[in-house]
Amino acid sequence: MGVMLDTVGQWIAGYLQKEVPGYEPFTPSDPDHLRGIIQPGDVLLVEGNNRISGIIKYLTQSTWSHAALFVGPIDGAFEPDGEQHMLIEANIGEGVTSAPLSKYFAYHTRLCRPVGLSFEDRTTVCRYAINRIGFGYDTKNIVDLARYLFPLPIPQRFRRRMIAFGSGDPTKIICSALIAQAFDAVRYPILPKITRAASRKARREILHIRDSSLYMPRDFDISPYFEIVKPTIVHGFDYTALHWADKQKPLQEVAGEFSVFPERKSPPLVPEAVDEATALPAATEMTAADPTQA
Repeated sequence: MGVMLDTVGQWIAGYLQKEVPGYEPFTPSDPDHLRGIIQPGDVLLVEGNNRISGIIKYLTQSTWSHAALFVGPIDGAFEPDGEQHMLIEANIGEGVTSAPLSKYFAYHTRLCRPVGLSFEDRTTVCRYAINRIGFGYDTKNIVDLARYLFPLPIPQRFRRRMIAFGSGDPTKIICSALIAQAFDAVRYPILPKITRAASRKARREILHIRDSSLYMPRDFDISPYFEIVKPTIVHGFDYTALHWADKQKPLQEVAGEFSVFPERKSPPLVPEAVDEATALPAATEMTAADPTQA
């Protein structure tokens, strides 16, 4: 029975991890700028394109469906071409693994940086994640997987609860939960503490989500304690240096050599000085007719 459940779980995990064809990000990452600005402890949010990504984006109403932690070069972890692994992530069917930064160059990404985190605590956060490489996901827990096969219409207030439904150990299903626990190891906050809520039920919901570490990728995006770092502008941006393929040089009317509207000299605001040297035309004398002569 256990072997059969494990086989079914592996099949569902493989189905959910399959990429959807035709994905084209509007703004893919700039590899050179990203490599030059990313730091250990940064969280890389990814707009994924597999089947489970679409479901997570629907349930969380967010662009981001995956999160990975940048930890820097990982000893002994290399790609076949020699590229060293620098990311820690958790995936369904794989568990906690490492990956090269280039894995997400073709995707729309966002870089979230913890503000004010000390060097020592950054090291602790990264070490926490690295030490969990190899933690697996038990594919026998079919409930955790099967709930993602039926993306039925769900009221917004219940969508986040659907992520927690059936999860015995959420760190084995939610990629961002591992990262949240790594930051919790140094007591660094992700979402602010909410002191007031609309109802007692809402307060219980918030406490459950936090106690079970059911954080989602979007939580790093909206967190007031993480800075959004855009690699292309962090060191300055000069729009005049861009090369436009359809316009080799500015149009003449933009450059000032030609105006669409003809220039006309406006009349002076004060009367011009009278030139006394110029003779005025002779006045024609008019004599009124004498009515008696009529």
